[in-house]
Amino acid sequence: MYYFSLLLIALLSLIFLTEMYHSLRRSNVNTRLISQYRDDLHNPQLITDIYNYCQQDYKLRRIVKKHQLTPAAVEKIYQKLLLWGNFHKGSRFVPITSFLYTGSLDYLCRHQNDDAKALTMKCMNFLHI
Repeated sequence: MYYFSLLLIALLSLIFLTEMYHSLRRSNVNTRLISQYRDDLHNPQLITDIYNYCQQDYKLRRIVKKHQLTPAAVEKIYQKLLLWGNFHKGSRFVPITSFLYTGSLDYLCRHQNDDAKALTMKCMNFLHI
């Protein structure tokens, strides 16, 4: 029983460290994208960078594949979010940050044809803005 407890603690610690690494990596990407494109929000490279990150991240990749998200769809959603969410709050910027979290990305994929204001408001709720 003692060894089982040690194994369980080691496994939980590994999961915790993996999730913390994932969270820090996502935060760094978010900060980099926001600072890099702060004054160039209509740069097509931003959409490419967002899409590429979604393809590289093991959690987001599943959502992209499930909903068959394309760079064109990312562009369409981004423009909707930019219309109503073009402001910074702390380290968050709705049009960029919304694509980096599983809950908000899944919502964006499922509701990409919704009204821009409703889409933005829901993402603001996801991001606690």
